[in-house]
Amino acid sequence: MAENTSPPKIAGPRQAATPAKPAAAKPTAKTAGTPEGERIAKVLSRAGVASRREAERMIELGEVSVNGKVITSPALNVTPSDKITVRGTLVGAPEQARLWLYYKPDGLVTSESDEKGRPTVFENLPEELPRVMSVGRLDLNSEGLLLLTNDGELKRRLELPSTGWLRKYRVRVNGNPLDPDLEPLRKGIVVDGEKFQPMNVMIDRIQGANAWLTVGLREGKNREIRRAMSAINLTVNRLIRISYGPFRLGDLQPGEVEEVKGKVLRDQLGEGRTPDDEPKRTRAPRPATSRSGASRTTTAKAEGAASGRRLKPGEGMKQLSESWQDATKPRSFGTAAKKAEGARPERPAGKPAAKPAGKPVAKPAGKPAGARPSGPGRPAGGKPAGGRPKRGS
Repeated sequence: MAENTSPPKIAGPRQAATPAKPAAAKPTAKTAGTPEGERIAKVLSRAGVASRREAERMIELGEVSVNGKVITSPALNVTPSDKITVRGTLVGAPEQARLWLYYKPDGLVTSESDEKGRPTVFENLPEELPRVMSVGRLDLNSEGLLLLTNDGELKRRLELPSTGWLRKYRVRVNGNPLDPDLEPLRKGIVVDGEKFQPMNVMIDRIQGANAWLTVGLREGKNREIRRAMSAINLTVNRLIRISYGPFRLGDLQPGEVEEVKGKVLRDQLGEGRTPDDEPKRTRAPRPATSRSGASRTTTAKAEGAASGRRLKPGEGMKQLSESWQDATKPRSFGTAAKKAEGARPERPAGKPAAKPAGKPVAKPAGKPAGARPSGPGRPAGGKPAGGRPKRGS
């Protein structure tokens, strides 16, 4: 075979280079045959029906219908024109994403229902709240901040470990640990073959046989703090979550719910569809009796204020006058003043004070009114001793 020794052709100045052919455009979803819309589990989650995983379970059980046809697979895209029913109830358009702060009391299970019949969080929420889902969980014996939302996608975003949000807890343990005793938690401890991420642990104060700690972590494994403390021979007897990322428990009381303002949601999460109204705090109804058995009743003053009784003509001015007199009445302090105040009789309004009965005190005789007392260098007549000498003397 003869070897080709001809030199390669080089384009001269008049010879134009051949333009490159444009790359073929990638097929879009429509050209590839992908159906329009969103997955039905995601739509149900955004509508607040259930979380995405729970929605998929409901679909597999045959509880969801689309356009009158029962579906058993979540591999289906739906559009706003499709009619979706869940257990015979029509699912409306997704609501605006909203978020609430809830102080979960201890003794409540964070689930829709409990197989042991224990009281749940959702059974004790105020009736004014719509259907909500919890962001994460708190143990039965744990209390504190629990986030609630009506949007499944927002719930999923807040639960993702990629958010990196720090969750802080106030923890009371039985014992008096020293700072070196907590070092294994700061480095990351392995409990029953499970690796826990490093925790931020600080000793706040020692209180008798107990100690209060502040613990911060960025993951939420099942009973993580209790198991980690038990691994270093400390027993947790109270656990309160005080913050979840930028959201704090504040002055919420057990059972109270407060909605997060829409502006805060937009700043923290970029949720532009949330309402920008003032936060409203509500409280779940308490049982009729307390733990000691005593009934919870309001004071008589509060009952009178809430009764809405209409005042008679002139009664309001009379009450205002009495309140003003009571507020401007001079006050006395001290034991002697209190005795004098108790011994002094009250005089009726409009009458001058009577002079005390008895003989008037007599003035000392021999001294005219206004005379100065005598003393050294001053004669009895009151004129100064000496003075200007007379002429010729």
